[in-house]
Amino acid sequence: MTAATPAASPSLSAGLGAISALSVVLIWAAWLVSTRHSVGTSLTALDLSLLRYGIPAIVLTPVLMRTGIWPKRVKKLPLVLMVLGSGALFFQIVGFGMQSTPASAAGVLLPGTMPLAAALIGILVLGERPDPLRRLGILAILAGGLLLLFGGSADAGLTWKSFVILPIGATLWAVYTHAFRHSGLTAFEGGALICFWSTVINLLLLPFLGTHLHEAPMAEIGLQVVTQGLLSGLAATVLYGAAVRSLGGTQAAAYTAVTPAAAAFGGAFFLGEPLGWATITAAMITGVGVLLSTGILSRRT
Repeated sequence: MTAATPAASPSLSAGLGAISALSVVLIWAAWLVSTRHSVGTSLTALDLSLLRYGIPAIVLTPVLMRTGIWPKRVKKLPLVLMVLGSGALFFQIVGFGMQSTPASAAGVLLPGTMPLAAALIGILVLGERPDPLRRLGILAILAGGLLLLFGGSADAGLTWKSFVILPIGATLWAVYTHAFRHSGLTAFEGGALICFWSTVINLLLLPFLGTHLHEAPMAEIGLQVVTQGLLSGLAATVLYGAAVRSLGGTQAAAYTAVTPAAAAFGGAFFLGEPLGWATITAAMITGVGVLLSTGILSRRT
């Protein structure tokens, strides 16, 4: 922005930030529904991962050319943890767990438990001391998971994969979150590096796992190109960055409280998944817990 350009009003900036954050939540919910729809059918987890990281890797090539595939200014450990935490390994683990997990339950066990894992890493590893409201949020997330475990298993047909594999994926994403904060990279730089190295890993896995992309219907591939590559891979990164610039990181993160409920109702509407009382209640409790765990209400108080 040049000096002659008038700055946007605070209310307009906040409104645009809120729209951006809500758009990211809807994209994440759509990603859960579309991944659940395709995993284990005509497309494998590796196929989806190739689309999820390959398309953004191509689009973000100019960014990668500026940073290099291994920036000297970035420490090795944060970059490795970023790729492990949100790249191809994360996607393969989540894909395996979602083979037997409805989108409604996945919304609780994956994005719903990510703040819990991030908070525990902050407390146990980084020495953070959350205030009472944030501790209450952590307990609410845990309560939502336990309610789903004891009350929603019959409703959703959950197996051990759901309660073991998806929280592992949430923990990996939490590791990525902390690593990214300490990397010094921008959202575009981090996205370019993660997508590049994930694409390399996926290509190395191809001879062992194979691909069904050449056999799948074009309509199925087109759906995943949009939801995996364009929306989740590109748009969510840009929109979340806009939300953080307009609202601040804590307030932007608070909007993720909507994700578990959005995924639950999206799975019921688009996939015809059963939506029992336990799943709905767990999604709502987890959403409240995510909101409290961000610390936004603590700051206002």
